[in-house]
Amino acid sequence: MTTNPITPYLCVKDGAAAIDFYKDVFGATESMRMTDESGRIGHAEISIGGTALMLSDEHPEINVVSPTTLGNTPLSLHVLFDDVDAVFARAKAAGAQVEREPEDQAYGERTAVVRDPFGHRWFLATKIEDVSVDEMRDRFAADGYTTTTGT
Repeated sequence: MTTNPITPYLCVKDGAAAIDFYKDVFGATESMRMTDESGRIGHAEISIGGTALMLSDEHPEINVVSPTTLGNTPLSLHVLFDDVDAVFARAKAAGAQVEREPEDQAYGERTAVVRDPFGHRWFLATKIEDVSVDEMRDRFAADGYTTTTGT
C-alpha cells in the first residue's frame, strides 16, 4: 500500500463507522478490510490524500484500545487539504469536536484542529505561503520560541 517507512495505525471503537467518517469527511479511500465473524475489524487499510493509514477495532484482550477507552490521545495527525475550511465544515457537521477553528498560522498554513467522534485529534491544514526557516525563526522569536535546524 505504501513505501513510507512509517504508517499510522489507529485503534477505534466502531471501525466501520470510523471508515465511513474518514471517507465522508477526509475523502479517504478504502483498500482492504478484514473482519471476524462478529464484524469486528481486525485490520483495515485506507488512504487520505495518497497517504496510507491502517486501523482496527478495539481488541482489549491483546491491549489494543482506542482513545475512547483511554480517555484521551497523545497523538495528533496532520493532514494537508486543498480547502481546510470545507474539510473543517464537513468534520464539524459529521460530529467532530472542534478544538480550534480554521486560522492562518505564522508557519504558512491555515489550520484547524478537530477531534473525530472516535477520539483521534486531527490537524487539518491548507498551505497558504512558503515560509523559510529564517522567516519562521523571526516570526516565532517574537513569541519566545527558538528555532533550530538539524543537529
